[in-house]
Amino acid sequence: MRTPLDAGFIDRLTAAAGDLATQATVQMESTYPWYRQLSADERAWVSLVAHAGISAFLEWASDSNESPQLTADVFGSAPRELARIVSLEQTVAMVRTTIDVVESAIDALIDDPERSLVREATLRYSREIAFSAAEVYARAAEARGAWDARLEALVVDSILRDEMDPSVASRISALGWSDAAPIAVVAGYAPVSDVEGALDVLRRASRNHDLMLLTGMHGDHLVALVGRVTSDEDASRAARLLAPHFGPGPVVIGRRAMDFDAVGISIRAATAAVHAADAWPQAPRPVSTDELLPERAIAGDVLARAELIESVYSPLAGEEHLLATAEAFLEQSPSLEGTARLLFVHPNTVRYRLGRITDITGFSATDPRGSLTLRLALMLGRTSSVD
Repeated sequence: MRTPLDAGFIDRLTAAAGDLATQATVQMESTYPWYRQLSADERAWVSLVAHAGISAFLEWASDSNESPQLTADVFGSAPRELARIVSLEQTVAMVRTTIDVVESAIDALIDDPERSLVREATLRYSREIAFSAAEVYARAAEARGAWDARLEALVVDSILRDEMDPSVASRISALGWSDAAPIAVVAGYAPVSDVEGALDVLRRASRNHDLMLLTGMHGDHLVALVGRVTSDEDASRAARLLAPHFGPGPVVIGRRAMDFDAVGISIRAATAAVHAADAWPQAPRPVSTDELLPERAIAGDVLARAELIESVYSPLAGEEHLLATAEAFLEQSPSLEGTARLLFVHPNTVRYRLGRITDITGFSATDPRGSLTLRLALMLGRTSSVD
C-alpha cells in the first residue's frame, strides 16, 4: 500500500492543473523541434494528453492503490492516429517535460516537510505513465501489424484476380506502395507447420534487409512482392535473402513488373514455375521463371509456350539461315564440322551463326540447358505454324 498525499496539496494542484498543462505544452514547443512541426489539431491532442496526465496523477496520488490502470485515463482521449504521428520516444519526452513542470510547481504549492514525499510520488508516477505509454504503442503496433497483414493479403489476392479497381488502388496507397515500381515477385511453398508465423518471419527478414515487402498466400504458395527493385541483380539479391524463410522446395523469381497491372502476370508465371521446377531437380534456389521456360512449357504453361515461340522461334524463323543452322546443329550433328558439312558452309560460318542465335534468343545451342530450350522452342514453333 502507498500513503496518499496531503489533501490540501491535491486541492492546490488541482486548481493549478490547467495552467500547468499549458506551461508543459509551451515548454515542449520551445524544446522539441518535432513538436513545432505538428499541426494545430495534433498539438491540441498533445495538450489534452498532458492535462489528462496531470489529472490522472492527482487521482493516483490521492489513492493508496499501488498499481493504477493509467492507460485509459491518460491516453484514452487521444485518437489512435496520434500514435502514428508521435513516436514512443517523443511520448516519453513529453511525459518527462510534464513531470518537470509539475515538480517545478511543488516548491510553491507545498511546505518543505512534505516535498520529498511529493517528489517521490511524481517519480513513481512517471514510471507508471512510461509503462502505460509503452503499452499503448505496443497495442497500436500489434493492431496496425494485423491490419496491414490483412491489407497485404487483399492486395495480393486482388492482383492475382486482375481486380485492379479504385478500392485496390486505395489499399495499395494505404500500405505506402503507390510508388513501389519496379516490383519483383518471389514465390515458393510456405512452411507446413505455421503459415502465419512464416509470413511474420518473412516481414521481419525484409525489415532487417531494408526491403519493401508485401506478402500473401495463393493456394499453397507463399508470394512475396519486393518494391523498388531497380535491376535484375537487385531482384536476385532480394530472393536470395528471402529464400531461407520459405518452405522446402523451389523458390522462383518472377520478372520485374513496371506497374501493378503487370505484377499479376509475373505472379502467375512464378507460381506456375514453382510446380514446373520439379522437372529440374538440379535447379538453383532461387531460380528465375526464364530459366524454367522449358519445364513450364512442358507442364502446360500457356505464357511460357507463347514466350518461347515469340522470343526464340519467331526471330530465328525470320532469318532462315539461322533457323536452318539451329535445326542442323540441334537435331542432326551437334558439332561445328558436322553441321558445316550438312549446310555446305565453313565451320567458322556455323560458329558465327551459333553466336548470332545466342545473341538473338539469349540461349546457347552448345549449352545443355540452352539447347533444351532452343529445341523445345523449335518444336512449339513448328506445331503452332501447322495450327
